[in-house]
Amino acid sequence: MGGLSGQVAVVTGASQGIGEATARLLAGEGVHVALAARSARAIERIAADLRDGGAKALAVACDVGDFAQVARLYDTVVDTFGAPDHVVNNAATIHPMAHLADTDPGEWGAAIDTNVKGVYHNLRCAIPLMLEAGGGTVVNISSGAATGVLEGWTAYCASKAAVLSLTRGAHLEYGARGLHVVGLSPGTVATPMQVEIRASGLNRVSRLDPSQHIPPEWVARAVAYLCGPGGARHAGTDFSIKTGSGRAEAGLPPPGAH
Repeated sequence: MGGLSGQVAVVTGASQGIGEATARLLAGEGVHVALAARSARAIERIAADLRDGGAKALAVACDVGDFAQVARLYDTVVDTFGAPDHVVNNAATIHPMAHLADTDPGEWGAAIDTNVKGVYHNLRCAIPLMLEAGGGTVVNISSGAATGVLEGWTAYCASKAAVLSLTRGAHLEYGARGLHVVGLSPGTVATPMQVEIRASGLNRVSRLDPSQHIPPEWVARAVAYLCGPGGARHAGTDFSIKTGSGRAEAGLPPPGAH
């Protein structure tokens, strides 16, 4: 890593897990970080902790499924730090976890609002700002669910497949203008979401031993790698850190090491 100091990043879903770890790591690299999440108290606490450590950090309560709130997020970021150099679309929900005919339509729709429309809203707001500033990197947190199907996860799998198409489409339309849009498929990660998955008892992921999940800090390191030259190398694709080659490229321990 390195070379990110003084740049500006927006991290969604920053109240815990991958989002919190990413915000903390980027702040440690000297990045000016805007933390966005619905949990205002949590992101305010994290941002205050980062500022106490000498970082420049901003907390903005935001439901990414609401375009008006996302637009206000970017207005605040620009007013405080300037145009973003990097956006990390991490906010997502695993719910509803149930067989399709047993799911609640409102909850299914809410998942699409967060997981798909949330990514679109951030792209829609960030792209004009980033292009005007000369480019940048958008990292969309992806999943093996983008190309596979798992029992009880219709909303999550469908939404991650849509995000992969957004990654590819944004790269097609803006890659030549200096905007690198890349997906990051981390595999299973030791976050609160995994606790919910395990409790569901649905599909093979719920039966994984917790020791098989990688720490969120590793995902954060991969995000930082993609915010550098790695993002251009993998733009328009999902970069995976489930493989030995992906782990090595991102400077992470090999599979099996924790």
